[in-house]
Parts: sequence; structure tokens; C-alpha cells
Amino acid sequence: MTPHLPPDLRIALLLAGGNALGAYQAGVYEALHEAGISPDWVVGTSAGAMNGAIIAGNAPADILSRLSDLWRPDRTGAVGAFAWDGMIDSWRRSGEVIATLFGGRRGLFAPLGTALAERDTPALYDTTPLAHTLARLVDFERLNGGRVRYMVQAVALDTGAEVVFDNGRDRITPDHIRASCAMPPAFPPVAIDGELYVDGGLAANLPLDPMLARPGDGPLLCIAVDLLPLAGPRAPTIGGMISRTQDLVFAAQSRRTLTRWQDHYATAPEMAQASVTLVQLRYAEQQDEVAGKALDFSPRSVRGRWDAGLRDARALVAALAEGAISLGGRGLTSTTIAARQEPLAAHSGDMP
Repeated sequence: MTPHLPPDLRIALLLAGGNALGAYQAGVYEALHEAGISPDWVVGTSAGAMNGAIIAGNAPADILSRLSDLWRPDRTGAVGAFAWDGMIDSWRRSGEVIATLFGGRRGLFAPLGTALAERDTPALYDTTPLAHTLARLVDFERLNGGRVRYMVQAVALDTGAEVVFDNGRDRITPDHIRASCAMPPAFPPVAIDGELYVDGGLAANLPLDPMLARPGDGPLLCIAVDLLPLAGPRAPTIGGMISRTQDLVFAAQSRRTLTRWQDHYATAPEMAQASVTLVQLRYAEQQDEVAGKALDFSPRSVRGRWDAGLRDARALVAALAEGAISLGGRGLTSTTIAARQEPLAAHSGDMP
């Protein structure tokens, strides 16, 4: 299904952080790719910055294969993945979290204290492997060429300032993306031009501010892909309560930010001519996830999240095709897409 969008409509993707939950965003991109929808602007934080760099830093024909290379089941490097398959799914997921805690994740981070890790680092893991993975999966010449505007958000460790690195102004490197992923104390701060930076999610896990502050001229459709739900079931365990608390902290942060911008667009004269349609996609169906879910990189879990994003974004595409989402109106309008529970067709990418 290919929606007929206004020719002057610009498309922006806002991609939140969430570590292993980021596979959901890859599924969202697959659905957009199926429909022929290509972003003009990508803003990412943490895992969203990784996915966003792949989307903005590759030719459209290569993006799905590169996302699959990052997330696909046969390359996650999870220790003991097959040994857990015969057990109850929650046990399997918890086992994968434990495996990641002790062994890291190949291509992203390794426990400090190994031969490959840097010394005297105030963190539990070394993210040097992520730099190598990004160098392999992202064409940084293309990314910095500006075909797609790309922004990555981080926080200055010493001052707490929110910082946005923009390929329209800055030359983006793997370190800018590592900085956005540097959630302390798990991952070490990253130095850029003498300043230390940490995970952008500490200030804004869903990076709404860079886009809503300066939406540009003409109508803009902004697809915001969040990974942590505001609403959720009661947690019966300590681990579950820790996980639920994390959800609430980050999701409530996003809600407050959006409310602030809605008020600003409604009252600020400089926003009178702005035209922004914000569509929110959320990885909401997390009843099968466990405490520590952001560290579960197991093949089955990755595939489930990818499929959830694919299904939800296909619902978005259908809504656009049916004219259920109004585009081009003045101000800032916001809507949330509820997924249609329909069978998934075969993937257009190389997910097995």
C-alpha cells in the first residue's frame, strides 16, 4: 500500500533510545520502505541514533540490509541463545539478559577488564566495538553529505547541557553516535573536541526538541518512534518494578516535552505559520518482556520487536493511504497510531 502524499510534504523520523528494544525501529523503517516513504530528516538518541545513522548514511537500497546486519537474529552474538529456546519464554529472556550482563554484546560493547577494553574507564563496558560496527555499516561520507539531514542528541557530562550534533553544521563521526549511547555507569563518556558527553536520553529520550524548535518551511510529517511505554501492567517483582520505573521516567519525560511544545505552538506568534503533523508510534505491547529487557538481544526477542514495529508502521501507512491523518494544517497536531493485528507478510529485507 502506497499512500499519495502531498509533493511538498517533508518526512522526519524521531528515534528514541532503548538499547536492544531498538529493533522495533528497524521494523518501522521496513514498513516505510515498503510504502516508498523516505525520510528527509532523522533525529536520534542512543539506539535511535544508531538506527538513524544507518538510515541517513546509506543509499535507500542498502538500508534494510544494514539494519538487518545490526539487529538480525543470526548475528546478535548472544551467548547461550539456543540453550534457552526450550524453556519458558520469560526464563529464556532473563537468561539472555544475564548473558549480556556478563558477556556484553558482540559488535556493540564488551565488559571492561577484557583484553580488548580500555583501562581506567569509569564504566562497566567498553563501547569501542560500536565504533567499529558503525564504521562498517554507515557510509559517513554520505551521512555528512547532507542528502538526509541527521541530528544526534547527547548531554555534556560536566555542565548537563543538551547538545545536538547536526550534519548541516558538524562532521559526524562514530564518536558522536557513541556519545549519544553512553548511558552511565554502564557505558563510558565519550570525548569530542575536549568535552565529555553521555547518553542523550538523560535529557530527552525521544528527541522532540531539535525538530519542533525549528520545523522549517512547508508541511512536515514527523514520525516519532518511542520504545518505552507510558502505560503498562503492574510489576509483581523487584526487577519488574525497576523496569517499569525506567519506562515511566522516560515516557513521562516525552509526554511533558510534547505538552510544552503543543502549548508553545498554540501561543507563540513565530509558530503561526508552522505546519507539523506528529504521529507517534510506540512499542507498547511489551507483556512478554522481562526486567532488563533492554539487554535482551536474543534472536527470538529481536525478531519479535522487529515484527511489532513492522506491524505498527503498516498501520500508519494504511492510515495515511485512507486519509485518516490530516496533513498540512497549521500549528502542531499530534496523534498516536494503534496497530492493526493482521498477519505479517514476508519481509522485504533479509531478516530470516
